[in-house]
Amino acid sequence: MASSFEDAVSPYLKGLPSYRHGRPFAEGGRGPVRGDWVKLDYNENPLGPSPLAVKAIQDLLHGINRYPDCQGQSLKGRLAERLGLSPAHIALGNGSSELIDLCARCFLSPGTEAIMGDPAFAFYGRVVHAAGSQRVSVPLHAFCHDLKAMTERITPRTRMVFIGNPNNPTGSCVPPHDITAFVEALPAGIIILIDEAYREYLPDELQPGTVRYVKEGRPVIALRSFSKIYGLSGLRIGYAIAPPECIALLDKARQPFNVNLLAGAAALAALDDDTHLAGSKRLNEAGKQYLYQAFEALGLRYVPTAANFILVDVEQDGEQVVRALAEKRVAVCPLTRYGLPTSLRITIGAPRDNERFIALLREVLSTR
Repeated sequence: MASSFEDAVSPYLKGLPSYRHGRPFAEGGRGPVRGDWVKLDYNENPLGPSPLAVKAIQDLLHGINRYPDCQGQSLKGRLAERLGLSPAHIALGNGSSELIDLCARCFLSPGTEAIMGDPAFAFYGRVVHAAGSQRVSVPLHAFCHDLKAMTERITPRTRMVFIGNPNNPTGSCVPPHDITAFVEALPAGIIILIDEAYREYLPDELQPGTVRYVKEGRPVIALRSFSKIYGLSGLRIGYAIAPPECIALLDKARQPFNVNLLAGAAALAALDDDTHLAGSKRLNEAGKQYLYQAFEALGLRYVPTAANFILVDVEQDGEQVVRALAEKRVAVCPLTRYGLPTSLRITIGAPRDNERFIALLREVLSTR
């Protein structure tokens, strides 16, 4: 009798759709089409990677026949030094998405619950489902995490709380004092995962004390990424900051050599490129103000952002607007799957791309 993969599959994987997030300029999976596309759909840094990161990669190209350091000691040591922690407080991942998955596999199981905002990064719900746990969605308040409402949804089955800060896809952030109060009031036995992929775009006064929580031994896992402001999306590298006992568990669950040689070297170099970091922040702030003014001139409502993207309501079918823009070689992200059918998420791009997007958005909206 022929075997059936569908019959053999984990019951927690059944019903979970494949993760598909295609780009309109990709041709049948053969990779990006070269040309003058405006790419404002994936929250990438329009400045590109740090020149120091590029040089670090070039210097290693002839050594890619060798495995990387399985523990990532150099990068973990440098991160620990910058954070005032020990390397035992740091775990590296193949992007922070891998670390989200590892956390779910370590701390969730059938019969447990995980609380998250709605809308929030779609990957949270996927890993909770795959672990056999129950997702508890709490609507945002004014496009921001409602920590009071999340607290009210805690039950004896609650094991994790996911907080994106800034939140994807809204760009909103929670004031630091609210996060501190939430962390300090949380019942024992619950782990808070704070996803800080866009942290570097936050002004100093909005930076939460996640490292302090970890130093105090609180059950907090902070995730950070090299994909956003550091411009290393294509290399897939991120890191977790947590108490050593948590990091030891994540280390047990991860695959060996999960961070490749080039990614580790590029991340290490990018950390010390303050010029690139400052330039990326300036470019993002200028683009943000330009898009705010342009949306206001078009009479469109938007959510003020603390990240490198803006949620804007185009007040008509967002999917149709996305397709119309794609016909003009502009890629933006629809938010139908987040329950926001008339809204788009727009990456803040370089000046020329922002200007072209606004001109073509104006044209598309005026003809519909």
